[in-house]
Amino acid sequence: MTYILLIIGFALLIKGADLFVNGSSNIAKLLRVPTILIGLTIVAFGTSSPEATVSIIAALEGNADVALGNVVGSNILNITLIVGVTAFLYPLRVESETIRKEIPFTLLSSVALLILMSDIALQGSSSNLLTRSDGFILLLFLSIFMYYLIEIGLKSRKEKADEPVPEDIRWGKNILITILGLAAIIFGGDLVVDNGTEIAYSLGMSETLVGLTIIAIGTSLPELVTSISAALKKESEIALGNIVGSNILNILFVLGGSATISPLATNNKMFIDVILMIVLTIILLVFSRTSFRIGKREGFVLVAAYIIYLVYIILRN
Repeated sequence: MTYILLIIGFALLIKGADLFVNGSSNIAKLLRVPTILIGLTIVAFGTSSPEATVSIIAALEGNADVALGNVVGSNILNITLIVGVTAFLYPLRVESETIRKEIPFTLLSSVALLILMSDIALQGSSSNLLTRSDGFILLLFLSIFMYYLIEIGLKSRKEKADEPVPEDIRWGKNILITILGLAAIIFGGDLVVDNGTEIAYSLGMSETLVGLTIIAIGTSLPELVTSISAALKKESEIALGNIVGSNILNILFVLGGSATISPLATNNKMFIDVILMIVLTIILLVFSRTSFRIGKREGFVLVAAYIIYLVYIILRN
């Protein structure tokens, strides 16, 4: 039964992503906004919901390592494995706005996180802690980012005001398709994580190894299947917008909200992972500047980087 539920979970993920990308893309046309904006908002919020659920529950239960590790691990996986696999299947076109603003904002969010969690080094405190005030600072950054996205959306609507909307695209149908797709992605991801974990335990894998592999990959499955589905449909702006938006939301919304609910003590090992996340974001920015696209060669490098990181965390733990 566990194996059957695992297969059902994957089927829901794949079909859900297909519906989610179609619905989101059509909503962008109805709103007369760039598809990257939908990727950065609706799609990113939707695919970040598993990380938000896991991290907020972990914060409420006082398990800071899970809350912080889930976000940082997911962001590293998004930049390396998900961008890499997606680019390998279909080269990702990168808008100049994404290079100049969105990816740098991801970098700024990552650096802000590193500074806020470095209490011992910067303030001489006895321990490193993401406090409630740190959480409010991250949420403030989020409000600035959302204001920027609204400004872009309003500007785009003015520019596209005279463009006709295809008659076969309807609001009600596409909102329903998007919601159904997201529900299938979240429920399918939950089935994959739960049943995959059960199978892993039965095969003798340790809790640490399961957490770093199946749980981390499981909460990032929505980003993976959505980005691959978008790339195969040649909607590369949704694919990249989803990944960049998810990384920003994971830090600012998920960690900001988690720390505001309950202060998060920081494990010293996490500093290496956060620094690595910053380095990988810089690499993504550099790759994006090569002909405004991330191609198969860059995709291969990013996937190889994730495999090396996976080996490292397995050996470390």
